[in-house]
Amino acid sequence: MSEKTLFIELFQPFAQYRNPFTFYYAQTYPLPPKSTIIGMLQNALNDWYGNGRGLDIWWNLKVSIHGGFESVFWNYQQLIKGTKDGINLVRFEGRPILWNQDRPLYYYPIKSQRTPVYQQELFNGWLYLFLRGPIDLLEDIKQALLSPNKVLSLGRSEDVIFVRRTEFVEPTKQYKAKGVIFAYPTYIRLPNELLRIERFPAYFIPIKVVFRNNGKPVKHKAEISSNTERDVEFESVLYAGVGYVAKLTEKVWVERFDINELLNVNDLKPFKILSDYGWL
Repeated sequence: MSEKTLFIELFQPFAQYRNPFTFYYAQTYPLPPKSTIIGMLQNALNDWYGNGRGLDIWWNLKVSIHGGFESVFWNYQQLIKGTKDGINLVRFEGRPILWNQDRPLYYYPIKSQRTPVYQQELFNGWLYLFLRGPIDLLEDIKQALLSPNKVLSLGRSEDVIFVRRTEFVEPTKQYKAKGVIFAYPTYIRLPNELLRIERFPAYFIPIKVVFRNNGKPVKHKAEISSNTERDVEFESVLYAGVGYVAKLTEKVWVERFDINELLNVNDLKPFKILSDYGWL
């Protein structure tokens, strides 16, 4: 099946892409993780559990994430978090389950409680996504984003998005380089041995989320129960901010997308994607 590349430009007024490895405050990732983007696309097509296409085609979709937000602010909210003292465990069908408001929580921490927590949030963001995969799936995604049948969000349900444009594109140039300057913040998977200057912040982001019953993927929302497991796969990435220079120990392939030229616009800088390290 032939593959193509779909460019998506989004505006998002507010966002919080929760980093699950922060506990005393709710940190946000600087850009949405791959799993969050795939979830948004599945929601747009009403295909959360791959019942129409299968889960593999969704999670094999390659994603390159670019963009940024105007500012970061702090919000004071009540969230459920693990603590030494809190709600005790109960048992359900022989298994320890933590309950809150008559609903089980994911996984099985010892204790938890609902408590005021500072939450880091992002404001006024422009996101640029590149999707690479089967043309049939990308055609459906493009149509669903251009003519959505619901309000779309990225991250929390209240974090709505506005699709500015989405078009098929091809790299305007492919070349090898030992130094790359990024015009927009992005995630990259560069191994440390390729970096000459290790100045990039690192994050452990979710790239795949599958709900399972007895090890088998859930195929429909009705199959989710208190015994359903949330299977998450993470990957280490580096975050390259505006103007960051990736100085490398050897040349790597770079794909350059001149969107202004490709889409006949004049408001975007060229995007550079490392062929082997810029796709998640």
